[in-house]
Amino acid sequence: MTNTKYNHFLTIALLNSIHPLSKSLNKYVSSTLVFNHYKKGEYIVKKGGFCDRIFIIRKGLVRGYFTHDDKEITTWVSIDNELVTSISGYFKKEPAVESIQCLEDTFTESLSYDNMHFAFHNFKEMNDLYRILMEHYYLHAEYRAFMARIPSTKDRYNYFLKITNPEIVKRLPKKYLASLLNMRPETLSRLKLEK
Repeated sequence: MTNTKYNHFLTIALLNSIHPLSKSLNKYVSSTLVFNHYKKGEYIVKKGGFCDRIFIIRKGLVRGYFTHDDKEITTWVSIDNELVTSISGYFKKEPAVESIQCLEDTFTESLSYDNMHFAFHNFKEMNDLYRILMEHYYLHAEYRAFMARIPSTKDRYNYFLKITNPEIVKRLPKKYLASLLNMRPETLSRLKLEK
């Protein structure tokens, strides 16, 4: 992981496209964002580690997973311009219950929990932005919960295609996509051929 001086213009523009921010908040966020470059295979956080930052993926592919009976189970995937964090680490200051791994070279900008809460208390529009982002997050969490309960692999795959950014399907290696969809890689290959 590398950490260098970086121009935060694109992230500031992205945040303003979601909800307009004041000049003073733009300046504050720009001064507190931290840029990182993770190489393919590196971790933003491993299970049991601490994560007190929320990350905006500028470019890259990231997965969250946990291990059960020595098997890695992918629970979510995020790509460019999406937010990721360890829920237990960021919100409860507890050890991460899942690992967050970069599947491509990944460039992030992140804001610490303390900086975020300073912004909540000092800039009204940060609360509005955060609410919109949380609504988006919970909507996608609901989609994943529905998908996990669809018994037919074919119906689960078709539902996934309906709710997911097509870039994820293109860029995510088959073994991780199969894990996310709770099916064997051979089943996923067959379903792709049927499309």
